[in-house]
Amino acid sequence: MGTETPHRVGFTTTIPVEVLLAGGRVPVDLNNVFIASGNPAEYVRHAEADGFPRNSCGWIKGIYGVVRRQGFREVLAVTQGDCSFTQALMEVLSYRGVSVVPFAFPFDRDPDYLSLEMSKMAARYGTTVAEAEMWKRRLDGIRGIAHEIDRLTWEEGKVTGEENHRWLVSCSDFDGDPAEWSRRAAAFVAEASGRAPGRGFVPLAFVGVPPIVSGLHDGFERAGARFVLNEVQRQFAMPAPGGTLVEQYLSYTYPYSFFERLADIRAEVERRGVRGVVHYVQSFCFRQIEDILLREEVGLPVLTLEGDAPGPLDGRTRIRIEAFVEMLRGR
Repeated sequence: MGTETPHRVGFTTTIPVEVLLAGGRVPVDLNNVFIASGNPAEYVRHAEADGFPRNSCGWIKGIYGVVRRQGFREVLAVTQGDCSFTQALMEVLSYRGVSVVPFAFPFDRDPDYLSLEMSKMAARYGTTVAEAEMWKRRLDGIRGIAHEIDRLTWEEGKVTGEENHRWLVSCSDFDGDPAEWSRRAAAFVAEASGRAPGRGFVPLAFVGVPPIVSGLHDGFERAGARFVLNEVQRQFAMPAPGGTLVEQYLSYTYPYSFFERLADIRAEVERRGVRGVVHYVQSFCFRQIEDILLREEVGLPVLTLEGDAPGPLDGRTRIRIEAFVEMLRGR
């Protein structure tokens, strides 16, 4: 196992990162470490070697592998508002000697409940919600750069769907260093602003969790389409920041019911001129069931793609992508 610094805290999905920063911790989104590694499949194999079943979520196995292989001592796990496998993951990690801290988003979006969860989290890390609110104001400006990257994607066509995905998904932890992330993001905006707009792409929306499969966004670009909306990734950048931390994380749609997400999706596909929706679902994930609601309510053609383990886009999926884009062109 690797050497772990005492100030690094891994987490299983987007949480109020402002609290960790106020407590002097380095936030690490374990999903990002997993999928951005040179060989994410190795983390999955490590989990399966430790007994995780093959027919369980690849992301959960990847997170477990990262924690074990990189020697994380503390993990903040979202027990409500994310993955139904998280509780079992917490139990196994705790058994392995990892300090596990729970955090729950209220299903009914109760502001008092969320405020209490934030206060408990702040006390755990030796800080206060007031200190975290100061970090929120700092991050508001930094997230504004992410919002500009998003605008350059859909309004000016100067940022690819893949670039949009990578920048927005990293807003969950700002790569552990918001100031450095801000510097790099501002440089990217300056470079992208000078590009010629991309022309002739069919505008699409990517709905669902970020993909475990690599090359998905590029596969659509090669077929003549571009994602002008990455739904969940955009939510990681807090597009509705609100005045307080509680307001911000109540507006953040992902942890709550699908109907909050659906209202956001419908508004954004109309604003961005989207012509088709790609719904990415993870194998063995309860969120696959939400495909029923999306198809009946979004009002656009939907292509549902399922991913299981990390790896490149397969030939069958490429054929489905090409057929979907061709169908949209013919409409």
